[in-house]
Amino acid sequence: MLDLRERPFTDRGSRLLVMAADDGSLWIAEARYETRLSETTVLKGLRLFADGEELRVRRALPDRVEFDGGVAMAFADAETIVLLGDGARAVWDGGEAAVTGCLTLVGEPGERKGVLEAAAARWDSWFARMPEVPDDLRERARQAWWTLAVNLVDIRGRESLIPSKYGYVGLWNWDSYFHAIALRHADPALAREQIRILLDNQRPDGLIPDVVHDHGVLSETTDLPRSDLARLAQHVGGEPNRDVVPVTKPPLTAWAVWKIHEVDPDLGFLAEVYEPLVRSQRWWFACSDPDGDGLAEYLHPYSSGLDDSPIWDHGPRAEPPDLNSYLALQYDRLADIAAALGRDDDAARWREAAQALVDLMVERRWNGTRFVTPGAEVRTPLDLMPLFTGRLPAEIAGRLVADLTSPSFWAERPVPTVAFDDPGFDQDAMWRGPVWLNVNYLLIEGLRRSGHQDVAAELAARTLAMVRDGGGLYEYWNPLTGRRAGRATSGFGWSSALFLDLAQECLRASSNAPAASAGNS
Repeated sequence: MLDLRERPFTDRGSRLLVMAADDGSLWIAEARYETRLSETTVLKGLRLFADGEELRVRRALPDRVEFDGGVAMAFADAETIVLLGDGARAVWDGGEAAVTGCLTLVGEPGERKGVLEAAAARWDSWFARMPEVPDDLRERARQAWWTLAVNLVDIRGRESLIPSKYGYVGLWNWDSYFHAIALRHADPALAREQIRILLDNQRPDGLIPDVVHDHGVLSETTDLPRSDLARLAQHVGGEPNRDVVPVTKPPLTAWAVWKIHEVDPDLGFLAEVYEPLVRSQRWWFACSDPDGDGLAEYLHPYSSGLDDSPIWDHGPRAEPPDLNSYLALQYDRLADIAAALGRDDDAARWREAAQALVDLMVERRWNGTRFVTPGAEVRTPLDLMPLFTGRLPAEIAGRLVADLTSPSFWAERPVPTVAFDDPGFDQDAMWRGPVWLNVNYLLIEGLRRSGHQDVAAELAARTLAMVRDGGGLYEYWNPLTGRRAGRATSGFGWSSALFLDLAQECLRASSNAPAASAGNS
């Protein structure tokens, strides 16, 4: 299952990763926030020998790495990696030792028994809780479920699901909402914990921070690492971060909270998060609408989650159609939560606000053909995201669906993050052409909510097939080849989570189909 390159040997709760080097040896590094693994090497050049012959890796599994000669590597705990066996010798840069019983490679030495049995039991228990999926998706689903487990680490004393141990060691805002969507099927308490961590770090003004990491939070440009400031200055031109600017992520918190509630109702949790969610919703219109026209804007590229999208080629602020679409749905989800809590007046007020916001979007951003992003001519699927509201006039929704299913966006592997026929399309560049699972997932939801079930089902099927056949759980995919795109990270959390949720939904839909037919006959 593990190739020790895209899929390293690691464990739930551990920062340690065992990987294969180009020369055939193994190396171990520690995952840290904003730090390359090459800078956190713990041990490198590891090889095993017996009777003058090198012992090669036979196979790498979630619970162990097996070598020729009966030697195995395992995690004794999150900080301790051991070699188990007899008659072998481990050699690494700067050291060597005999493998006699149990050799501690990383961590505190000590007598340990039952390491392999305990590791196997941990992983058997985790896989037993994996959501059921169709048989043809099961292999990739197991990889996705493994990915979610190994991306769980302790951040400031709380178990947090990070996007990837390859470079994304922190609890990112909207990533956590997507992660919770998969976790809700097997561990709703852990799903709720991801939401709680963010809301526990909410600012008094209502902003939910972009990242919670080992050293604090990222909630404004003064919190950004220097490398990010330099890259963004180059990307959007000039010095876009001279002033202090708030940094967050797209407003999908109430949406995620309600999704967890649908699977595992918990009125206590709804009551706990209701007021923080209201403060967050109000923040967008009070603090992120600089021109005061009633339509919120992203004040910083990072707040959109679309850091390198060409919508930012014209400056550090933008108002693509997705943001106010999310906010409109947030109003509806606040209404659902309020109604569940018996706050009927609040619910009615939120429903009215949702419709008013959609009406304003249509009035000011619909040009008769598409929803526009002021100042940006590039065509992206963000233009289609008003479908997510489920409140568009049928004629406008139909036009968006026609655009989605046109050659601009529709192919064997939709949906490109820049239209295929747009001059800015780049099949490998982040947010400039590759397929991202969260975009597809949100569009699938929007299609269902807008009454286009058949197109939603087809988009889900094509998305699942792309991931099944694409080689791994990547940050994003090349839409022309269906393989890993450009510099996309592997072992990516939200790709794993959303694939699992779509696959589970696919199984549920196929299971319900015969019963539905019988009921209609």
